[in-house]
Amino acid sequence: MIRKRLLITFSILIFSFGANASIAVGLANFDALYQSELGDIIDCETRSEHWYRVCSKQLKNEGNAPFILHHGHKTPKVFVLFHGLSDSPFFLTSIAQALYDQGYNVMVALLPGHGRKDADQDMQDPKLAARWHANIQKMVAIAPSFGDTLYIGGFSTGGTLAVQYVLENPNKAKGLLLFSGALALDSSVETMANIWGIKWLAKTLDGDYQSIGPNPYKYPSVARYSAFQLTDVIFSVRELIAQNQPLDLAIFAAHSEADVTTPIVGVNDLLAYNKGENTLFSIPKDLDVCHADLVVNKMQIEQINFDETQVIEILPCSIPKANPQHQEMLQALKIFVSKH
Repeated sequence: MIRKRLLITFSILIFSFGANASIAVGLANFDALYQSELGDIIDCETRSEHWYRVCSKQLKNEGNAPFILHHGHKTPKVFVLFHGLSDSPFFLTSIAQALYDQGYNVMVALLPGHGRKDADQDMQDPKLAARWHANIQKMVAIAPSFGDTLYIGGFSTGGTLAVQYVLENPNKAKGLLLFSGALALDSSVETMANIWGIKWLAKTLDGDYQSIGPNPYKYPSVARYSAFQLTDVIFSVRELIAQNQPLDLAIFAAHSEADVTTPIVGVNDLLAYNKGENTLFSIPKDLDVCHADLVVNKMQIEQINFDETQVIEILPCSIPKANPQHQEMLQALKIFVSKH
């Protein structure tokens, strides 16, 4: 059944794109990747000629679907982006659009375990971090169909995974993009991560993990168990930095100095380790931009339509707000991309 669907998809794409078979092959492989991950694929309600989504009944809505923005042909650069822990590709839409508007193809992944109506089993999977790692590899393997030079990056956990990739594959990417890159966590979290049996305790405390909440594009909370999977990746990144020669690539990093979820020190350490050219867009602490808000603009906040009535206790950063320097951040990104 899967093979038949892929043959039909491939035939349609070849017909649609004519001689440019590279894009058709890339889209078919992207479809196959997420059909394997999600099990069932359905037609998306919202369609656009150059916006390709992979939708599924397993997902909460189309905003949680992985997507590709393409120009119908290969571009000199291709950008592969990954979202953060507990959220979805929706949070990378404005960044992807900015890169697309510069004339490049952009691939936005859905990390395993995310975007689902029911995520309890995934968020307690001991192989979850390994599945994230495999998703990175598979997305990068598809990228040559869309562009000649690879740029990889992401938001929060997605940025961590992108850093892990370039450290393990130092000659594959020309550039790295980080948005609230999770290269350091609160010291108390990192300390707990080293306690024997902490993952078992986290799984117990998570209980029946809920995926439906006030934000349709994000889980109501970060699963403790998956958070400790993230700490494993962060510690792996530090080991790779200690063992390997410095990186030599172009890095763009955007980070809020008020971010207490992923302190900026982790990003600063990476930039100091890199021999290539760094661009740091640092948002002043007095603007009080929360970790998750860095990547969203006013239009995205309106789309979220956050339901405050579902929030039992409103804490700092509980209610999403637009990054007041979002446009300036994208402008800095565009200048970086044009130079590198």
